[in-house]
Amino acid sequence: MLTSSTDRPVHVVGAGPGGLAAAAALQSQGMRALVIERAQNAGASWRARHDSLRLHTTRRRSALPGLRIPRSAGRWPSAPDLVGYFERYVDHHRLEIATGVAVSRVDRADPADPDAGWLLRANGGRLLHAPTVVLATGRHDTPFVPDWPGLDGFPGQVLHSAHYRAPGPYAGLDVLVVGAGNSGAEIALDLQRGGAAAVHLAVRTPPHVMRRATLGWPAQYSGIALRRVPAFLGDGLTRATSRLTGPDLTDHGLPRPGGGRFTRARQGAFPVQVPGFVRAVRRGRIRPVAAVESFDGPRVRLADGSHLAPDVIVAATGYRSGLAELVGHLGVLDENGRPLAHGPRTAPGAPHLHFTGQTNPLSGTLRELNLDAERIARAVSRAHRRRAGTRPQAAESVPEPTTATRG
Repeated sequence: MLTSSTDRPVHVVGAGPGGLAAAAALQSQGMRALVIERAQNAGASWRARHDSLRLHTTRRRSALPGLRIPRSAGRWPSAPDLVGYFERYVDHHRLEIATGVAVSRVDRADPADPDAGWLLRANGGRLLHAPTVVLATGRHDTPFVPDWPGLDGFPGQVLHSAHYRAPGPYAGLDVLVVGAGNSGAEIALDLQRGGAAAVHLAVRTPPHVMRRATLGWPAQYSGIALRRVPAFLGDGLTRATSRLTGPDLTDHGLPRPGGGRFTRARQGAFPVQVPGFVRAVRRGRIRPVAAVESFDGPRVRLADGSHLAPDVIVAATGYRSGLAELVGHLGVLDENGRPLAHGPRTAPGAPHLHFTGQTNPLSGTLRELNLDAERIARAVSRAHRRRAGTRPQAAESVPEPTTATRG
């Protein structure tokens, strides 16, 4: 079944914040966009976040184009605050979202004509034609759990951090959290506060640990000020301040990291900024341990040769983007599976195919999604005028959404 969408020249895949921002920005440029979402609601991934989650970026610097996050969310909005905000965002901009549509592959409509657009293969035999595609599936598409030797024989519960919601079910139990990023640190602290008998945090690569704000100055603002600085220079500028203001947890099993903060961030390792985490580690309530190597029945063998016997394992071990399955055959990804071009730029041989939400900058992901959306919209509008020889439709012609998007 082929559905032609010439009246909607842009298809945005993913109704998370990146997709919503892109659609709203395109609309402001007079471009009709259809947002395609595999879940039943916009912002679905945020609905599944753990209850204690709060942003490490400020309310004012986390809003999407055209609508502020309300003051009631406080300085550091929670996941429920964001879900409510995304719902209002859809209504405010009258975005058109098709839910329950899972795109599995993107192909060139005509390999001989680079301006022919794209074919989106989706569930139910759908085949959608789109002159321009914005892939906004984000970095957190598919939870990843390492295939540790012996894992199948572990008798306890194993869950990914994506499926952790609250500490109640784990009260009185020994829990091993694997992964020392922000999610791992947040969940470890939540478990400790929620009454877990013991909480260990398995660490393969020590993270940078820093305050979310120092003397009222958010760390995000420093990231914004230095966002265009080369990584080596940013590393040097922050090294001295890290020594002065960053905690030294070496005596508690969490040594200082080796790499620079900016270099690590651009490799995807964001600094840990969890209020209360450092205090819990220093007081022995969260105990860092070596990385997980393998399993032997109920015992977990660590990289230093020691063993633990936890009741529950929470794997805060990251995600896979899912881009290889979607577009890996198009030659638009590098050897690490990341897009060769991002935002307004497109990869050679793949015009009119844009990516957003595949970075994790110190300046804040939501802020960068905002900026990306506006740049993409301008680039798409220019390209559309060149291809069509006419100006795009006025934004006022966008109808009421045809698909319910709120939960």
